[in-house]
Amino acid sequence: MTDTRAGLPVAEISELAGRVLDRVGEAVVGMREPLELALATILAGGHVLFEDVPGLGKTLAARSIATALGLDFRRLQCTPDLLPSDITGSFVYRPGSGEFVFREGPIFTGLFLADEINRTSPKTQSALLEAMAEGQVTVEGRRFPLPAPFHVVATSNPIEYEGTYALPEAQLDRFMVRLAVGYPERDGERQVLLARVARRHEVAAVEPVIDAATLTAMQAGVETVHVDPDIAGYCVDLAAATRRHPSVQVGASPRGSQGLMLVARSRAVIAGREFVTPDDVKAVAVPVLAHRLSLTAQAWATGVNPRDVVAELVAQVAGPPAVGVRP
Repeated sequence: MTDTRAGLPVAEISELAGRVLDRVGEAVVGMREPLELALATILAGGHVLFEDVPGLGKTLAARSIATALGLDFRRLQCTPDLLPSDITGSFVYRPGSGEFVFREGPIFTGLFLADEINRTSPKTQSALLEAMAEGQVTVEGRRFPLPAPFHVVATSNPIEYEGTYALPEAQLDRFMVRLAVGYPERDGERQVLLARVARRHEVAAVEPVIDAATLTAMQAGVETVHVDPDIAGYCVDLAAATRRHPSVQVGASPRGSQGLMLVARSRAVIAGREFVTPDDVKAVAVPVLAHRLSLTAQAWATGVNPRDVVAELVAQVAGPPAVGVRP
């Protein structure tokens, strides 16, 4: 059994991460880059929001990642009538014993998929806040810890407005990254069709590559990776630049700069490096920071996209010189 107290070496984490991505890629074709970012986020201990149009494989990607990582997986289809207790669980009365017993909700799992999270009410969305921030839920004044590791992957449909509820800033800020899958290229879409023909059935099966204990050890190994003070300063400079941009009313919080550093560190580990480079930070800046920005009314009315704002700042803010290995 893997010792979760001691982190795995970087070379082993990189090799295992590559195997996980290859295994998931057998079921989810043409999504290597967003899948790598999703895995980097999980290695960093964060939560993932997939926001894109229906039919691009977001749910399949979440289920395949959970299976490849050996995590227990539960999916909840979000609807307007969903209650917070449908997520966290509730106390039920047992006539035989005359006692109220807590019945766990679907959030008590390794990877929880909130499918179409913007279809449920803000009150129910807020039921996830404590779980995502503290790894626990509170029901009727009693606290119940969630399994470890615990991660939330949510999907959101950005093109429908009727019967949906926009995620508030506090909820969005709990997601370490927001990923857009996008339509595949012609060859990629062709591979999707051919893969479906080859397997001769609808469901794409994925076999586990690691287990939950190994994932915990991988996460512990990521925590040992060196981050140069100049890299940390670069993350702060990028987050601070979002607060001064004329199109932004509310910029990224310190949680954003921390998320930038953590995902960049995981990306470095997946690439087999024991140190973070400025390119790692630049590569993850848009998915980590864009969803944390609130635009001004004028910018919103003129169609300014937060992703373009972050990309502009990445091009403008000077990064540190090349960073070497741990001294």
